[in-house]
Amino acid sequence: MPKNSSTGAASRAVITDKREAILRAAIKVFAGKGYFNSKVADIAASAGIADGTVYLYFKSKDEILHSIFDRAMEEFIAEGKRELESVTDAGERLSRIARLHLEKLGADRDLAVVFQVELRGSTKFMQEFSAAGFAEYLDVIRRTIADGQAAGVFRSDIKPVIAAKIFYGALDEMVTNWVLSNKSYPLAPMAREVLKVFMNGLKK
Repeated sequence: MPKNSSTGAASRAVITDKREAILRAAIKVFAGKGYFNSKVADIAASAGIADGTVYLYFKSKDEILHSIFDRAMEEFIAEGKRELESVTDAGERLSRIARLHLEKLGADRDLAVVFQVELRGSTKFMQEFSAAGFAEYLDVIRRTIADGQAAGVFRSDIKPVIAAKIFYGALDEMVTNWVLSNKSYPLAPMAREVLKVFMNGLKK
């Protein structure tokens, strides 16, 4: 007999919820103990489930870290595209990207720690992540800059891909400073400072 559609939907919802609970627990554990010092048992304990349950959803601790990155990048990119779809001005598009980037990580310090510190713990991870969702995210910035050049808004003697990396690097550094700082301050307003320097440069 075919499965009842409502039963199937409920089953998928349970799986999604369980995966989400494991990923949230992993973010908390990785941020608190560090990725390499953490065990699957720590994640299971934080999620309130048995160790074996984690392996029903993820093959390894490595896969959990990959999934944290993949999910976050998918959310960033999807939300970014929604934010940008009605904006035609390239400068405003960059402003939206900057604000969204810092707002999202500024609202979740544990996720920011995992992104800025734990994901960079090995060359292997960095190479894999650079080839994954990060490349698509960087391309959103690159295309925005290229569109601005085509519209005559931005100078044309700069390679869009280089400018995109510089722009991302500035935002990335703001998040790293925020994570490592002993001071408590809102991260999102730093988007204005990044845009001010990026758009206007340092010349009077």
